Amino acid sequence: MANVLITGATGVIGTQLTKYLKDKHTLTLVDVDFSDFPDELQEGSTVVEADLIQPENWEGLLDGIEYVIQLAGEPDAGAEFYGDLLEMNYKLPHNLYEEAAKAKALKRIIFASSIHAVDAYPDYVQVKATDPVRPADLYGVSKVYLEGLANYHAYTNGIESIGIRIADYKQDDSELDKDADKNGMAMYFSARDMNHLVDCCLEATLEEPFLIVNGISKNTFPRLSYEEARVKLGYQPQDDAFEKNGHFS
Repeated sequence: MANVLITGATGVIGTQLTKYLKDKHTLTLVDVDFSDFPDELQEGSTVVEADLIQPENWEGLLDGIEYVIQLAGEPDAGAEFYGDLLEMNYKLPHNLYEEAAKAKALKRIIFASSIHAVDAYPDYVQVKATDPVRPADLYGVSKVYLEGLANYHAYTNGIESIGIRIADYKQDDSELDKDADKNGMAMYFSARDMNHLVDCCLEATLEEPFLIVNGISKNTFPRLSYEEARVKLGYQPQDDAFEKNGHFS
């Protein structure tokens, strides 16, 4: 078992990852408010209520932590720069890496990037993790910043990082749009495959201190290529939105 800290733990992905990881690792869960977070997920974990935009709230937070799963951020693709994007998607990750540079036990940061970092590519174009970034909105730009920040600290300060460009995440099949067109199904990313990919990120030995991979399921026509994750991390996704919606079955 490893000591794993999850920021943004009460969010949709954070909640599902906590369920999956709580019996596999020692978790520290961090968010601003846990009042609506299930008690059974808090049991056995260290729970920290803190505003991570404030640099002082990071002091000592990573003591003894081996892995950080960085999920905290503004998830709204329509968010504006002045306001939540600036605070949550620029200042907060900067604070994380400033503290990580002092964290003696830390082995790796796994952070949530987004398909929005490359979403300006035309429809029906499969985007590789190695293709140039092409954000379609300022939210996507903020994820490009995060990728650049992690890259800088990886090669300058030796902080290992893996970024996951998360596609259209669904926590269960009830959220799957049965009327989705090909583009919609091509972006599907199941909770099961996300959990598996995080396992891969925790366990892999990296050739370089920085890696970007695409987080997407085994869709018949995936919008993002998961070849980089397969080769570098051993990722083997299981779910296919086309099959779940009755196509090609």
